[in-house]
Amino acid sequence: MEQTSDTELSLIRETARRFVRQRLVPLEQQIENDDDVSLDLLAQLRSEVAALGLYGFNLPDSVGGPGLPAAAKVAILEELTYTSVPLSEVFGHLPLQLSQVSSAQRESFLPDVLSGKKTITYALTEPNAGSDLGGLRTRAVKVDGGWVLTGSKHFISHAETADYIIVLAVTNPDAPLKSKLGTFIVRSGNPGVVGMTRYKKMGWRGYHLNGFSLEECFVPDADVLGAPDEGFLGMMQSINQDRLLSASRSLGLSSRAQQMACEYAVERKAFGASLSQHQAIQFMIADNDVELEATRLLIRSAADAIETEGPQARIAASRAKLYASEMGCRVTDRVLQIFGAMGYMCELPVERFYRDARAFRIGEGTSEMQRLQIARAALAG
Repeated sequence: MEQTSDTELSLIRETARRFVRQRLVPLEQQIENDDDVSLDLLAQLRSEVAALGLYGFNLPDSVGGPGLPAAAKVAILEELTYTSVPLSEVFGHLPLQLSQVSSAQRESFLPDVLSGKKTITYALTEPNAGSDLGGLRTRAVKVDGGWVLTGSKHFISHAETADYIIVLAVTNPDAPLKSKLGTFIVRSGNPGVVGMTRYKKMGWRGYHLNGFSLEECFVPDADVLGAPDEGFLGMMQSINQDRLLSASRSLGLSSRAQQMACEYAVERKAFGASLSQHQAIQFMIADNDVELEATRLLIRSAADAIETEGPQARIAASRAKLYASEMGCRVTDRVLQIFGAMGYMCELPVERFYRDARAFRIGEGTSEMQRLQIARAALAG
């Protein structure tokens, strides 16, 4: 992987920033109102990002991605997370399970995924298993020519519209966790995918979370991703980067909220002076500033550890995800308080930031799960 010069890094950041601010931000309010977004629009936006060379920016060159260094990936993350959750998806933060593709799969479905022409998601969470992978109940049974999947998944991103769903299932119930799971590419239109539902949510409007069942869902051998017992390995390849994305989303919306609060505090007057001259407001702004900078440093540290595949990469990602998600709730709460009643109204995006921030303490591993992992690592020395 080649190093990126300061000039190249600035160009990458500015390209991402310009696209987000000029192309995506103006679309936010309509998507928020509709709680939906046109698939044709999303496809068009993905093609525009691909034309900029930024689609699938997180993937290594060994998979067909751009192979960007950590600093460049963090720069893109910091810019794309300025916009709302559904719109930030058009940059194609793709699952690293794709590194397990066979040579045939690399030729068949991968090119369209890498170009954004077709979309892919992965299904891990189940009604009785979220962070606890040992509780997975979806089973994959070997049959002639492939596998039959039976079970259910929920809270799966864009399952109803994805062209491919990477499903994590138990292939060997008696094996240790690291050897009992497999990943399977379930294609759109497979008759074994039934009961597709869309959840109504507190926030993240326009971002679809679905539940569905797998009933005698046949997946041919050609669509097994990696070896049948390498699902845990594939999932672990993705989870650190996914937690980094979640942390960055918390940082992005909180930074935007803080910027709005600072501008408002300077303009708004109360008791004969601008809000920015009142110590109570200054303290909230200062606390936000410190927490945002701490989050930014934790994310960059985690990105470096992940790139170098250091032994602390998993814990570094957990630290960043834990702190960022908790910080997002604190910062957006203070910002709403600074805006007062106006912050509670839907005319400003502040109340959206407040709602959206809450989800990050749950997805990609709850705050409690991150604390357990961090504590265990600290106690083990």
